[in-house]
Amino acid sequence: MGGGDEILTVSEVAAELRCSKAHAYIAIAGRIPGVSRLPAICMGRRKLVRRSTFEQWKNANEKPDPGGMISPSPEVHAVGRMEGKSHA
Repeated sequence: MGGGDEILTVSEVAAELRCSKAHAYIAIAGRIPGVSRLPAICMGRRKLVRRSTFEQWKNANEKPDPGGMISPSPEVHAVGRMEGKSHA
């Protein structure tokens, strides 16, 4: 393969996403609300994904979870101290 761009199977894509193969096929079909379609090379029923395309797709679809428990706060330092406050 020229350029060193690895080709992934749906099983490999699913393993990296930690999801089922069926869910990876749904991503390729573009049927996940709020997530863009995962471009694939279609060879009949077989689907293949270029590594570079997969990485771009992951980056494009990475969004912060609005319901997540941890949110960035400018007042808290890495050691857990808040600005202007000291602990006894």
